[in-house]
Amino acid sequence: MGWTGIARREHSRDGLRYPSDLTDREWSVTAPFVPPAKSGGRRRTTDMREVLNALLYIASSGGAWRMLPKCFPPVSTVRRYFYAWRNAGLFETINTVLVMNLREIEGREASPSAGVIDSQSVKTTESGGVWGYDAGKKIRGRKRHILTDTCGFLIFILVHAADVQDRDGAVDVLKAVRFRFPWLRHVFADGGYAGDKLRDALKAHGSWTIEIIKRSDTAKGFVLLPRRWVVERTFAWLGRCRRLAKDWEKTIESSTAWAHIASIRMLARRTARYCYA
Repeated sequence: MGWTGIARREHSRDGLRYPSDLTDREWSVTAPFVPPAKSGGRRRTTDMREVLNALLYIASSGGAWRMLPKCFPPVSTVRRYFYAWRNAGLFETINTVLVMNLREIEGREASPSAGVIDSQSVKTTESGGVWGYDAGKKIRGRKRHILTDTCGFLIFILVHAADVQDRDGAVDVLKAVRFRFPWLRHVFADGGYAGDKLRDALKAHGSWTIEIIKRSDTAKGFVLLPRRWVVERTFAWLGRCRRLAKDWEKTIESSTAWAHIASIRMLARRTARYCYA
């Protein structure tokens, strides 16, 4: 995308307290997903928009919980909402609905019929939890196994130990996504998913077509491979959130939640630009 005058205005974050804060348009997109206050007890006094702004600030800056600026709600409050929404699957729900809405805005069916799969190995820290050693990438940590639609929107993510091979992790990814997007049956993948092992493992889970996109043996330097670049671009989008530079979390559930927050950040901004252009 060229940085023309129009593009700069569309992506401008001027006037916000922090660049990660939600604009009024982005808040109108995400506000309907915020659970209402529980009946009974004291009246809710926490500004839910500020809770989301705090989560986006942590995701974008990569800062620790205790380094949350004082202009946000107390860190204990923000963390309590994060864990409650994580456990309720709210982040995954928001991501799925925003993806389906964006697809319809772009003139596509809400549910994709084809996807692109890939994985990314990242280092873990002393926090503990599940980890493994990826001998190919020489990384001690975890793998983020993602499936995107052909637009590059994240439709599923599975975090597991880095020593799980791609063709083994892909089985769990496709088995899980089958119930969320039942029309998705064609998957583009790289050479790490080639062979009969993956296809045989999927035979009991519906009819799947795995199309392997390989780099030519005669190619030199950078070569743009069809479909493969889509999922790589998604990793770049998620990488804009510095919280994902490493896997800082002790639990797989928190790792997955922060990846969903990074995806929601991008989807909300794009939806706001489309809906209010």
